Amino acid sequence: MIGICGSAMATLAALLKHRGFDVSGSDEHVYPPMSDFLAAEGIPVLEGYKPDHVSGAIDLVVVGNAISRGNMELEAVLDRNLRYTSLPEAIRDTWLWNAHSIVIAGTHGKTTTTSLAGWLLTAAGADPMVLVGGIARNFGTDGASYRVGKGRAFVIEGDEYDSAYFDKTAKFLKYLPDIAVVANIEFDHADIYPDLDAVRLAFRRLVNLVPQSGLTLLGADSPDAAALVPLARSRAQTFGLSDGADWRAVDIRSSATETTFGVRHGQQNHGLFIMTLLGDHNVRNALAAIAIGADLGLAIDALRDGLLQFKGVKRRLEVVGQVRGVTVYDDFAHHPTAVEETLRAVRRASPGKRIWAVFEPRSASSCRRVFQEDFARAFAGADQVVVASVFRSSLPEEERLSESQLVSDLRARNVDARHLPTVDAIVDDVAGGARDGDLVVIMSNGGFGGIHQKLLSAL
Repeated sequence: MIGICGSAMATLAALLKHRGFDVSGSDEHVYPPMSDFLAAEGIPVLEGYKPDHVSGAIDLVVVGNAISRGNMELEAVLDRNLRYTSLPEAIRDTWLWNAHSIVIAGTHGKTTTTSLAGWLLTAAGADPMVLVGGIARNFGTDGASYRVGKGRAFVIEGDEYDSAYFDKTAKFLKYLPDIAVVANIEFDHADIYPDLDAVRLAFRRLVNLVPQSGLTLLGADSPDAAALVPLARSRAQTFGLSDGADWRAVDIRSSATETTFGVRHGQQNHGLFIMTLLGDHNVRNALAAIAIGADLGLAIDALRDGLLQFKGVKRRLEVVGQVRGVTVYDDFAHHPTAVEETLRAVRRASPGKRIWAVFEPRSASSCRRVFQEDFARAFAGADQVVVASVFRSSLPEEERLSESQLVSDLRARNVDARHLPTVDAIVDDVAGGARDGDLVVIMSNGGFGGIHQKLLSAL
């Protein structure tokens, strides 16, 4: 078997290898921690795309959504008339028809919520299968993007991005949800969704898949997610910080190392919960995971203990080092809302500290001008902002995010901001300006030229 695509395929490759398949994959760029994960799993990655990679006896080709017609390996697959499928179809047909499928969806927080739900169910004894688009620290020796269990529950991250070049519908529509979580809905993925209405439609279709015997959990603090309540044919419950939420977090308190909050379900008070994650957004993520566990009949005290033991997800406000009193974080945030919530969480947990935000506009949406004003608002939560050059420089100028405009807008908000075009220039700037006690949050959904270790070395 050969998988063609990017790091999202790493999780599927590992699970298929566990099922006894001979797996390899091709990609141009697989970044840590996924590249390290694949190496640890013993899955070879064939660098670049070459027709001779498609050789020998191949049972099935999984074509990732980054692959288009004209890709040399894809053309070889088609010429040989090999059996091929998309990633979500492969997952569905291999595991989900006989599982109790728990699909975690939403514009933000999918990876963390999936990891949380998978771990809480594990800690409470449900022994689930878990498939997540990141490295959850609680699974495996050094973290893993999957867990193999013997229970019926299968917790899976439901991505709204498209499935393959031959199937432009959302991945999560293949996942047969018995429980569906829609935490929030915002405009994203500007390369495939023309507007917010198109995004809303994808999530409405997901909710419409949940059977009457199932459960739909909807984010009460997201107007578009909450608006799906009357469309659900299953039981529907809301979760969040809002007064009317069915599952509600109260009395939220944060320190530099943990967050505490109370949980109420209707008129029932479930007491205090503690986690090492920071920010209101992670409180919402934890609420969804707790609600899932409760619906499966798991003990609240076991869920409480599991949350306290949760170690987080790599690249989600992950501390990568501390040198000369300067703490460096790696964070996956690349949407304005995620940026804003992350910086707010850091500010609340460490009041009085100076915060640096180092941003690489890399994702298909963050490279585009559609979020120009939103990024100015989001990064206003930092004291120092360093903007790297837009990664997708081939975009037409009228569509491309303007680094200079972002800097200008931030300065108008009294934020010290600048655009530096190279990783080395950014490292020199931050290492030269950071002082004891500063917090440096590096934000990118890619490798960012190895900036994390370069900065630690420079510091």
